[in-house]
Amino acid sequence: MAKAAFSKKKNLFTSKLDLNLRKKLVKCYIWSIALYGAETWTLRAVDQKHLESFEMWCWRRMEKISWTDYVRNEEVLIRVSEQRNILHEIRKRKANWIGHVLRRNCLLKEAIEGKIDGRIEVTRRRGRRRKKMLDDLGDRRGYCHLKEKALDRIKWRNCFERDCGPVVLTDY
Repeated sequence: MAKAAFSKKKNLFTSKLDLNLRKKLVKCYIWSIALYGAETWTLRAVDQKHLESFEMWCWRRMEKISWTDYVRNEEVLIRVSEQRNILHEIRKRKANWIGHVLRRNCLLKEAIEGKIDGRIEVTRRRGRRRKKMLDDLGDRRGYCHLKEKALDRIKWRNCFERDCGPVVLTDY
């Protein structure tokens, strides 16, 4: 859907407008479509690769670089003076949303904690453990530690501010 939206407004994104303005338009218009609901995604390695390739596709199309031209991704990022940050944006959104959910007392929190009765698994599944939504936040100490940090907003912001911190709202 995001590629279709980019193609629909291709003339705008590849025009002679200022580069910073075009980047803001792409992040506002295209990324909002591409990352809709990203807070709840469970990102596998394949999904991360697809998202990074989509980000590079956007920058290449914006700079009118054909896929047959031999231009490295690092060179494209230098031309648009950007870094790869679509995955950083997803982690930031996820940390904000999870912190919000863990501070509330709601049905969604109970579902995440597994307090709602569901299918009872008698036997262990074969293969690798399924990746869960909270695994992307990277806290190896477990859910209880994550929940304890989420209750205190200051700790939560400090925990995630260096890599994928929640957006800090300032006074209006």
